Amino acid sequence: MAHKVHPKGFRLKETKDWGSRWFDKKKFQEFLQEDYRIREFLEKKLKEASVQNIEIERFSGKTSVIITTARPGLIIGRGGAGIEEIKKAIQKIAKVGKDVRIEIREVKNPWEYASLAAAAIAQQIEKRMPVRRVMKQSLSKMTEAKGIEGARIEVAGRLGGAEIARREWLQLGRMPRQTLRADIDYFLVVANTRYGTIGVKVWLYKGEKFE
Repeated sequence: MAHKVHPKGFRLKETKDWGSRWFDKKKFQEFLQEDYRIREFLEKKLKEASVQNIEIERFSGKTSVIITTARPGLIIGRGGAGIEEIKKAIQKIAKVGKDVRIEIREVKNPWEYASLAAAAIAQQIEKRMPVRRVMKQSLSKMTEAKGIEGARIEVAGRLGGAEIARREWLQLGRMPRQTLRADIDYFLVVANTRYGTIGVKVWLYKGEKFE
């Protein structure tokens, strides 16, 4: 049986960058815990905002939180009220001081990102849509997106309320998962249904990087 690794962790320093960009030996444990609390808070607070990624940067006493989302207006709020609310909450949670900067980046097509695609699939499964139909429609949308050369969807659990759990997958295009220079976006989401949880995994192949 093949050894399974996380596609992003496997390609760090090759095609992927760190989600938290800082290093301080003296405060490593403290900063790591703060980053975890910030991400945990934002994931709960912005659950309906289609957040694709959260990055945290620290430099010279400043903390920058970069939120990539498909619905920036929902986060910013009227007159930037939403940003100010998030900033104050982060200051209390992580004790990062007053110098906190929130940057919002917009995603134009959510089907170009594994996290947003997986979340969309999970939401449809939770609404009791037929699993095979959802997989086929989502796979078609992902492969039509700009820059996507291959896509794979895998779901596992009591599909359709079946007595015995099973795994199903669909793939379209190329998916070289063992190539280090392959730019593969991956994400896992758990759909909570009335008959149990269903895991949804999405891989998106965006070509090769030679840098």
